Amino acid sequence: MPHAPERLSPATARPLIVTRSRNQSLYRRALESGLSELQARILAGRLADYDGEIAPLVDPSLRSLAHPERLADGVRAAERIAQAVAEGEHIGILTDYDVDGITSHVVIRRTLCELFGVPESRLHSLIGHRIQDGYGISLPLVERTLKLGPRPTLVITADCGSSDEPRIARLKAAGIDVVVSDHHALPIEGPPPSAYATVNPTRQDCDYPDATIAGCMVAWLLMSLTRQVLIQQAVVAPSTPKLSAWLSYVALGTVADCVSLGASAINRAVVRHGLTLINRMGEPCWRAMAERLGADSVPFNAETLGFQMGPRINARSRLDDPYAALHYMLAGDDSVARQHLEVLDADNQSRKAIEADMTEVAKGLAAEALASDAPIIIVYLSDGHPGVQGIVASRLVQAYGRPTLVLTPAAEAGMLTGSGRSIEALHLRDALQRAFELAPETLPRFGGHRGAAGVGVPLDRLEEFRRALTQAVGEQLEGVHLAPRIYTDGELTSTELRLETLAELELLGPYGREFDAPLFEGEFLVERVKPVGDGSHLMMELSRQGLTLKAIWFRALTPGDMPSFGEGATLRCAFKLNRNRFRGRESLQLMVEHAEVV
Repeated sequence: MPHAPERLSPATARPLIVTRSRNQSLYRRALESGLSELQARILAGRLADYDGEIAPLVDPSLRSLAHPERLADGVRAAERIAQAVAEGEHIGILTDYDVDGITSHVVIRRTLCELFGVPESRLHSLIGHRIQDGYGISLPLVERTLKLGPRPTLVITADCGSSDEPRIARLKAAGIDVVVSDHHALPIEGPPPSAYATVNPTRQDCDYPDATIAGCMVAWLLMSLTRQVLIQQAVVAPSTPKLSAWLSYVALGTVADCVSLGASAINRAVVRHGLTLINRMGEPCWRAMAERLGADSVPFNAETLGFQMGPRINARSRLDDPYAALHYMLAGDDSVARQHLEVLDADNQSRKAIEADMTEVAKGLAAEALASDAPIIIVYLSDGHPGVQGIVASRLVQAYGRPTLVLTPAAEAGMLTGSGRSIEALHLRDALQRAFELAPETLPRFGGHRGAAGVGVPLDRLEEFRRALTQAVGEQLEGVHLAPRIYTDGELTSTELRLETLAELELLGPYGREFDAPLFEGEFLVERVKPVGDGSHLMMELSRQGLTLKAIWFRALTPGDMPSFGEGATLRCAFKLNRNRFRGRESLQLMVEHAEVV
């Protein structure tokens, strides 16, 4: 049942704590398959319409991977790459600047160099600058490609390219073949006609069984298929290693790009297997990160990738040149990895400060949309940093339970660039397509998928664009009550508040988008409470029925404020179970996501 909360932090709207509904058929089948009651509850609370097999989800295996030949244009693309390898062509690797793009870049580059024997001198890394170039195959990136000497005769994209026909045509006219590998939604017109091949599981004519895979996974499948072609053509030996070792990078990109870890057996298998590889600590990048996070951070899990590694890699491209992130991932020894990680870490700290300032301003600007009950929040930050638009949008979605688009000035005069984040009920990319149909001149560039998207909007058309997108979103969300919601898996008994319960839950991992980490609710007595860190976090001791547990609540307060409760208060908390490691010892800790005074 929803509860009417007294929210302790003034920074957000009042959320509803809602117990997840269950897929009763899946719940029964999960119990029959041998899962515990708690495991069955978790599974059935996340997959509302799932009626497939349980085993591939709860015990993910690489056997779930479909053959890459099922990707439309896959063989044609692989044959063109194989030709470039065999004939000694110069090859450009053009990828997006986020974690998915960087890990895609690593997969392609390491495969070409280390498995196919392509000299480094014949490879050209092409990654756009988020602020100066923008997303995808931008015009500045095309110009830089054309100025290379020797100029590549083949460009392989990853995590971008599906919506870049004009720039691809420019490269083609210059004698450069472009093989697009991507996972973003294609334009209504279909694949870019000037591309030599377009490998994208969202193509309508694609037979690959899972369109939710990340860009790095598409790149991995394409390079795996290229290996097969090269062996068939006797260009490389049959003993050439498979690409299994690179699934560590694919796991990182998959988690950081927030693709589905729900009903996707492939994504779950890749992340599960990739984490096993990462925790062997065989690469300098993993060792340097473990050293930075501390010995108690190992073994890494999906949350480590999503909340520790991902933000550090993304921070560099958000604020500056993304090549430091690539060099970190490709570092050949620990000292080099540490040096690059220092840069990423410093950028991440700067990003946090910029994000906090922009979020505060954005919340003030959101007041008008909230007052009018608009179905989407659209804010224009005239002094905002374009590198943190998406993070700020996410903060507003969390605070207000409404899809949000954050816009800032673009490098191009008279243009705005923006990033949007959605809610479960809205397909954001489809809403942008509808807005384009309503007012095409207001949206010359857009792309993305269900949960996130990017746009380019002329400044002088902003209000017209706002009206069009608001109408488009309203059409999808008609009848949907918009409010921040906290979905829990119900209560745990006091005897279930132990490390063994956490271990039971971990067996169902990995957790991520559309398969959220378990969140529970319950009432506790506050024994101790103390602001820590920058004053926005609360360290607490909470008790119930003679059991006392340590708890941490991040971002509970605005720095400088004091909690509105003290020792002796009763809180109704939404919390996760967390394993606290300290000097080799483990104890259970509650990670509080929200609390209300009872």
